[in-house]
Amino acid sequence: MIYNRRQFLILTGGLIGFGFAGLGHQFWNKSEPQKLQNLELENTQEPPINQPIAIAPDGLYAPIKGDVRITLISDLNSQYGSTDYDPEIDKAIALIPQWQPDLVLCGGDMVAGQKRSLTSQQIEAMWSAFDVHIAAPLRQANIPFGFTIGNHDGSGSISGEKYSFQQERNLASAYWNNPNHNPGLTFIDKDNFPFYYSFQQQDIFYLVWDASTHIIDQKQLTWIENSFNSLAAKQAKLRLAIGHLPLYPVAVGRNTPGNYMAEGEKLQNLLEQYKVHTYISGHHHAYYPGKTGQLELLHSGALGGGPRQLLNSNVSPQKTLTVVDISLDSEESRYTTYNMKTLQVIDIQTLPQSIGKIIRKDL
Repeated sequence: MIYNRRQFLILTGGLIGFGFAGLGHQFWNKSEPQKLQNLELENTQEPPINQPIAIAPDGLYAPIKGDVRITLISDLNSQYGSTDYDPEIDKAIALIPQWQPDLVLCGGDMVAGQKRSLTSQQIEAMWSAFDVHIAAPLRQANIPFGFTIGNHDGSGSISGEKYSFQQERNLASAYWNNPNHNPGLTFIDKDNFPFYYSFQQQDIFYLVWDASTHIIDQKQLTWIENSFNSLAAKQAKLRLAIGHLPLYPVAVGRNTPGNYMAEGEKLQNLLEQYKVHTYISGHHHAYYPGKTGQLELLHSGALGGGPRQLLNSNVSPQKTLTVVDISLDSEESRYTTYNMKTLQVIDIQTLPQSIGKIIRKDL
C-alpha cells in the first residue's frame, strides 16, 4: 500500500485518535539514560547546534537520534502462500519515514514460502505483495533496505546435496536482482546477493550471512573471514552482522535444534575475533536485547504473524519494531522498541535478566 501525503496524515491522525487521544505524556524506555519532557514534533524551537534531536511519529515516545539510526523489522509473513500482511505491517511502514532512519533492516521471512506445493506463480505473487506493502513504499521514501533471507524466503536447507527449496531461492534471487527492486545499498560484495553479501553505510560495515538454515557451510565461512579481513571492514568504525537464525535460543517453541545455529559458540567466537559489535537475528518471533561475551545480540521480534513468548518470561507475546540509534565515537547502541499493537515502548526491565548464556543488554 503506497500512501500519498494526505492519506499518510489521515492514517497517522487516525492511529492517534482512536488509540492515543488520552496520551498526555510520552512513553519512556527505562533503559534510556536521557528523558525529554513534553516533546512535541510541532515544537518550533530550534535544537542546539550539533546536538542530537528526538524524532518520532506524532504522539509517540521520541528517542534521541544517534549518528546512525536503523529501524529494525522482522518476520513479516503469515500463513503459507499468503499475499496478505497483518495490519501492524502497513502501520509500521507508514510510520517508519517519520523516524527518519538512515536504514531499514529486516531479519528475514519477508514472504510465506518453505512449502514444496507452492507454484512459481504463487511465489511470484508473494514477492509482488511484499513489494507493494513493504519494499516500494521504502524505495519511494528513499530509505535503503538491508535484509537477510529467512527460511520462508528461500531456505538453504539441503537434501541429497541439493537445495530443498531451489525454486524459492531462484525466485527470491530474481526478485532482488531485478533493477526495479534496487534496495539502495552501497555494496562491498554482492557476488552471492541476496543470500550473503556485505555493504557499508556511514562508517558501519554490515555483513549479511545466509542463516536461513542452522548450518553455515565452509564456503560461506571462508567468505565471512575474507570479508572481515577486507580493508572496508577493518577501516569501519563499527561492524554489524545479520542472519535469520540466532546463535542461541530465546523463545518458547524455538528452543529445539534446527531453530538456532548449530555451532553458535563457534560463530560467536568468530564474530568476536573480528570485533563485531552486534549480531542481529529474527526467526524466534520474540524481541530480546542481549549480550554474551564481547558480542551484543539483538533478537528482533515478529511484526507479522505468530509472535512468541520469551523463555524465562511470563510476558505475553508482542509484535514489535525497534529503532536503533548508534553513537559511532562511543560505539554504543540504544534500542527503542515499540509494541506495534499499542504503540507503547517496551520497558526492557520487564524482560528476563538472562536466557541461557545471554544476559540482558542493560545489565
